[in-house]
Amino acid sequence: MLELAGIRVVYGTRTVLTIDELKIERASRIAIVGPNGSGKSTLLRLLAFLETPAAGTIALEGKPVRGLLARRRARRRVTLVEQRPFLFRGSVLDNVAYGPLARREGRTAAVTAAREALALLQCGTLAARDARMLSDGEVQRVAVARAVAAGPDVLLLDEPVSGADRAAQQALYTAISSLQGQRALTVCVASHQLEDAYRWADRIVALHDGAPAGVSPENLFRVELAGGEGMQTVRLGGVELEVVTDRSGPVTLAIPPDEILLSDAPLHSSARNVLHGHIVRVAEQGAALRVTVDAGIELVALVTRRSYEEMHLLVGAPVYVVFKSVAIRVF
Repeated sequence: MLELAGIRVVYGTRTVLTIDELKIERASRIAIVGPNGSGKSTLLRLLAFLETPAAGTIALEGKPVRGLLARRRARRRVTLVEQRPFLFRGSVLDNVAYGPLARREGRTAAVTAAREALALLQCGTLAARDARMLSDGEVQRVAVARAVAAGPDVLLLDEPVSGADRAAQQALYTAISSLQGQRALTVCVASHQLEDAYRWADRIVALHDGAPAGVSPENLFRVELAGGEGMQTVRLGGVELEVVTDRSGPVTLAIPPDEILLSDAPLHSSARNVLHGHIVRVAEQGAALRVTVDAGIELVALVTRRSYEEMHLLVGAPVYVVFKSVAIRVF
């Protein structure tokens, strides 16, 4: 759907974003994560064709987008909702109907699309309100509804839940799932909240200091919890894990790679999760190694090179995977 190659963005004398290659597939759900100043907003503005890089190309449907006219055409298919969106004068309904009207739809069709988008974002009761009298969280939701009503192929959201309560956050992610169930909508959300990324994204792009980070979150598993307090047992395929949580229903389990211990022999410890498997991949990460183990489920562990060598571990070698139940994060 969208492809970036050889990208470099420069503000003054400072390079703020460098991306060798990034491909975003049609109908995917991408979370762009990283701390403030990592380049998330700049990347979204590039994808929205609102900025042009100092070097590199951006392609839409395999065709490089160059020149003012081509960018204008591309912007009809890609909509960005910025972190602090601006609403026009008038009612909320007028604001949300603006997109369909700008695309030369009739007034009746535009109003229908606007009301449907507002309902999807669970803010239909705001339709008659003055857009200038909304709270920050309401402005964000209305701005997303306005983008949805315009019917884009790609929806880009910059920190869309920063001013929202938990109910509004859930409404947004439910709306995204609903939209993607109706049509092939591509969604990219930039957030510094890793929990949001774990909760809904199909793929995570991590940025640090204006470049893709060397690692991205791994060991993510979507499961259904029966509920209860304290220790719960979760089955993943043929593997059982013990986790401490009071959550129930569909959740995502995240096991940080640096919380996993590898051993060439059984360990005597208080850790409740001990799995046996074999090493399938090894990759360098600075002075450490990222070791992927097939233990009924694939798990990535971060270990020092010295520990790896002292245990004489190799691809194909048997190994024990050990981690505590409290090390598993639940979202």
